[in-house]
Amino acid sequence: MSTDAYDVLVVGAGFAGSVMAERLASQAGLRVLVIDRRPHVAGNAFDELDEHGVLVHRYGPHIFHTNAERIVGYLSRFTDWTPYEHRVRAVVDGRELPMPINRTTLNELYGLDLRTEEQVRAFLESKAEPRDRIETSEDSVVARFGWELYETFFRGYTTKQWGVDPRELGAQVCARIPVRHDEDDRYFGDRFQQMPAQGYTAMFRAMLDHPGIDVALGVEYADVRDTVEAGHVVWTGPIDELYGFRFGRLPYRSLRFETRSRPTPDDGLAQSVAVLNHPDAATPWTRVTEYRHLTGQHRHPWTTQHVEFPCAEGDPYYPVPRPENRELYRRYEELSEQEGGVTFVGRLARYQYLNMDQVVGQALATAGRLLAARPPRPRTAARA
Repeated sequence: MSTDAYDVLVVGAGFAGSVMAERLASQAGLRVLVIDRRPHVAGNAFDELDEHGVLVHRYGPHIFHTNAERIVGYLSRFTDWTPYEHRVRAVVDGRELPMPINRTTLNELYGLDLRTEEQVRAFLESKAEPRDRIETSEDSVVARFGWELYETFFRGYTTKQWGVDPRELGAQVCARIPVRHDEDDRYFGDRFQQMPAQGYTAMFRAMLDHPGIDVALGVEYADVRDTVEAGHVVWTGPIDELYGFRFGRLPYRSLRFETRSRPTPDDGLAQSVAVLNHPDAATPWTRVTEYRHLTGQHRHPWTTQHVEFPCAEGDPYYPVPRPENRELYRRYEELSEQEGGVTFVGRLARYQYLNMDQVVGQALATAGRLLAARPPRPRTAARA
């Protein structure tokens, strides 16, 4: 790692940090140092070939989807794409039912013969139990789908995912779950649904391959805080960590994965779709992912799956959306405004649940505002 002075120190080489670094270097000629405590770039989107040659997402499945042409255009500078439409099934009493709930789900679950969108709407309205106020995740689901569908598909899964009952979570957690009145079984409805053709890691390496950017991996912020001179800091990790947990720790949910690999001499696959959800409370895991569905490796002598177990300890993945947690975050946010000198970007730094495209959009907008507010005057010339 170079010992030169930098214009900007970016902490974290995931989507938020890498986009910020690329923009600040390419648009303003700033000298940027990107550090990450992990030994690789790409953050939680990191993918690699396992010992069998299967491309695996080490930190769980990442499926890129967006309606924002600007974000697609930006990322397309660093990757080609391969089409992929994500499909999920929920395992209920031994049956695999489409998720999100659609006409097929209802027909198979209840033994019905719903044929039109109007019939599906009428059926769901007959099941719905309106609430005077929508305050919790339980409220948001029961008001739309009724108690029975809530118990079948949402309560157990949500409790396992977040570690608390849905009635203790904000309504926004489950409000984002769509419902389909036709037989569309795609998990996402976005116009753009594709995967980086060479994988996420290759895309990040291309993004950070700029003469004005240095990358140092396996490096903690504490390792460079007093030795690297930087005019500004971009922080993408947990905001409470930067301030030494002064007001207490913000809760995050983590994930643990059990890996299953097996030979497929006929190039077959282990499951019908990329992800099988297990919404029942008795099953300790939430979902099982088979990566060859995602990565385009349709013919391969091995297949690899991840069994996913949410947990409270480990690398932070998801901010826990509860009012008291948001209030604690606001205290850190106010502290950051008082102290200044740091720009916060991304899911952990902003304590928000964001999709990948939303993180990219936030980083692009933040970089634009930072450059507009601080006219670029590089203190150091970019390397030749």
